[in-house]
Amino acid sequence: MTARSSLTIVLAAGEGTRMRSSLPKVLHPVAHQSLLAHVLAAAPTGTGTALAVVIGPDHQAVADEARRIRPDALTFVQKERLGPAHAVLAAREAIARGVDDLLIAFGDTPLISAETFARLRAPLASGAAIAALGFRAADPTGYGRFIVEGDRLVAIREQADASEAERKIDLCNAGVMAIDGRRALEILGQIGNANSKGEYYLTDAVGIVRDKGWEAVVIETSEDEVRGINTKAQLAEAEGVMQARLRKAAMEAGVTLIAPETVYLSADTVFGKDVTIEPFVVIGPGVSIADGTVIHSFSHIVETTLGKKVSIGPYARLRPGTSLGDGARIGNFVETKAATLEAGVKVNHLSYIGDATVGANSNIGAGTITCNYDGFKKHKTIIGQGAFVGTNSSLVAPVKIGNGAYIGSGSVITKDVPDDAMALERNQQTIREGGAVRYRELKTGGKKPEK
Repeated sequence: MTARSSLTIVLAAGEGTRMRSSLPKVLHPVAHQSLLAHVLAAAPTGTGTALAVVIGPDHQAVADEARRIRPDALTFVQKERLGPAHAVLAAREAIARGVDDLLIAFGDTPLISAETFARLRAPLASGAAIAALGFRAADPTGYGRFIVEGDRLVAIREQADASEAERKIDLCNAGVMAIDGRRALEILGQIGNANSKGEYYLTDAVGIVRDKGWEAVVIETSEDEVRGINTKAQLAEAEGVMQARLRKAAMEAGVTLIAPETVYLSADTVFGKDVTIEPFVVIGPGVSIADGTVIHSFSHIVETTLGKKVSIGPYARLRPGTSLGDGARIGNFVETKAATLEAGVKVNHLSYIGDATVGANSNIGAGTITCNYDGFKKHKTIIGQGAFVGTNSSLVAPVKIGNGAYIGSGSVITKDVPDDAMALERNQQTIREGGAVRYRELKTGGKKPEK
């Protein structure tokens, strides 16, 4: 199969009016990625593959999303919506370049897999002109039915045109199709629009192939895999199927999900070994979780990197740009944003750490806030290694807290604090050089602690 070239055409020109949204249908998300992104991720990649996306007029956002996911994607505009075959021929230029296998898919079927595309291509290598994707419908009403004779597909009959006997057939048309690329333009060019809607139906390709004495076959898949999205209700159903897939894959990879049905994952989440996730956790896009990490209940994590044996939550919110080193601890009602917390850092209670770097083994007390926004710009807080920040402290950025520094509870820090210094007194800054060292000496019975 790898020796055969392919072109995948993804039809994404639909307005999606039933979604009742200004967002193009194929840009609605499932598992934190657009419907289109899921389809493009499943399409063949590598040497000898090409990808084309057919979009509607004024849908530049769809073209941008296609190129974000697949920089090699070509885009073509279907100016008039005259049916699926008409949409495919909007990419005539790409088809004419010549490939072995032409795949036709839809941008609103996010559950389709790469394995299914590979299965569709296989019969073409054996001489078939068309391989059409079908499924056994629990309720076939409204779907086109596959009419087969032996192993051959001889027609696709629409519900309105089907006989009583044909309507009892539960093998239905998913719409996805593979066509021999060498014969594709000949087949597609003969599809007419002599029907009540005056549209060009891709299903007519099967009859054309039959009349030429060529072979058309059926490849079956599950009904879930070919769910099309036309409404918000169907979007929610697809989300449910996708989440079940992601949870199963995570658990098979060794992740412990205590209550799987309550955990929401992103399609791009990366897990290490022995990760544990408690109930009611939401993991958004761009999250990587290393070995031995525990995420406690009711935490929300987006665009974050978690090191080994990290503890998160409960009730923690990790916003984009957060990076936690090995053994770091984020406790209840803590929020981070654009923050790097090195190994062993503890922020256990009721704190906000934003636009900050916190050195290894520092302790951030309850109620601490990095005051990073002055009303106009964001500013950086840098906290050195082994620093201790007392409860209810406000660190007014830009500010640097030195290695081993000690910030007394209730302090408002507006100036840099040197290494091993102590900043005390509520609502003002009194810096005592070496004060933190002296404090630790007293705590250890007069012995100077080792650094």
